[in-house]
Amino acid sequence: MNGIKLDEALKAFFIEDIGDRDISGESIFSEKERGSFSFFAKEAGIFCGKTIIERGFQIVDDHVSVQVLKADGERVEEGECLAKIEGAYRSLLAGERVVLNLVQRMSGIATAAAAAVKETEGTSAKICDTRKTVPGLRMLEKYAVRTGGAYNHRTGLYDAIMLKDNHIAFAGGITQAVKKARTACGHTVKIEVEVETKEQLQEAVESGADIIMFDNCTPADITAWLPLVPPHIATEASGGITLQNIHDYALTGVGWISLGALTHSVKALDISARVEMKGEVLNGIN
Repeated sequence: MNGIKLDEALKAFFIEDIGDRDISGESIFSEKERGSFSFFAKEAGIFCGKTIIERGFQIVDDHVSVQVLKADGERVEEGECLAKIEGAYRSLLAGERVVLNLVQRMSGIATAAAAAVKETEGTSAKICDTRKTVPGLRMLEKYAVRTGGAYNHRTGLYDAIMLKDNHIAFAGGITQAVKKARTACGHTVKIEVEVETKEQLQEAVESGADIIMFDNCTPADITAWLPLVPPHIATEASGGITLQNIHDYALTGVGWISLGALTHSVKALDISARVEMKGEVLNGIN
């Protein structure tokens, strides 16, 4: 991840949550009181968010000490300690919620990605994400997908051309859309075309698409149509795919399977902060 971009995002998140001050923490505790708490997994999954914990609390207070006990991509079990954070009560309480929210969501995405990848074992299919991310969290969510062992689709509208049904309708057809896109873009930009029928597939092949996405097609359709796609054109299946049917899609021989559910409706991994010790710092002595 881009550390500069991450720090700016974290600052914005803390500004949103803390505002001018944390009146709960400041009304109860002095600046000198300090202690520690630890993050514990309340369920099993794939951990993701080491950098969030480390950089997040440092942004709130650079005197906070952080020790993350798990690496991104490592499996955690229920009850396992993930990190220990020590510092002023005010700083710990001010940073806790934002950091936990992000780590829980990223760990949930990594866990879902790992489960999807497992369902494709023994096939040539690879799992990737989509642009169905929470605004402002795309970099973090796509990092979590990679942490879970899957791949990223395009990052945004700027790094690849994807001609969906509405692009095609506005352009007057697949052939016209691909021709216009090819003329406008450079040689490093690939063009992906979404198809739903055999006729659209044949037109996409003839138009010179680099990638063909089978959108909302059944495994049977994809199996029947794949022989029509030359080897140099990458293939992708998307739409209506879940952990329950993903193996059937992987068996078709399609190259890629994109899952919006990895990010748009993922369940956060349950992680909580537990207080372990407390004290007061007087003249630098605990």
